[in-house]
Amino acid sequence: MNSTKIKKSFQKSLFSLLKTLPIMMSVMLLIGLFKIFVSFEKINTLLTGNTIIDSLYGALSGSILAGNVVNSYVIGHEMLASSISLYAVTAFLVAWVTVGFVQIPAEKEIFGTKFTVLRNLFSVILSIVISILTVTIVGV
Repeated sequence: MNSTKIKKSFQKSLFSLLKTLPIMMSVMLLIGLFKIFVSFEKINTLLTGNTIIDSLYGALSGSILAGNVVNSYVIGHEMLASSISLYAVTAFLVAWVTVGFVQIPAEKEIFGTKFTVLRNLFSVILSIVISILTVTIVGV
């Protein structure tokens, strides 16, 4: 009896994976394209030195480019070396690992529209708040 339940669960999981695989592959391709077309120099031209605006642009850029945590440390270092504000870099990195506008089609398919929209909206807002609080508390 347990082996049939395990077998059915495995089949359902495999079917679900195969169903979402094309969506996940297209998301990976879109992320690659965004990374090619948006450079640090382009991001730096948008920044004004204003805490809120820099955090907003950082969060929006990070949301679009989405990536994994391991890459974020190197990217953050390179952004700071390019004279990008710490507010923007912090918001970018938080949004980089928590948001992901490019991943919305896949996430919507798996988790539903309402959850996807709310999660991404709150993640963008919180990345701005976290950026401001972090830089203020650290005092750099």
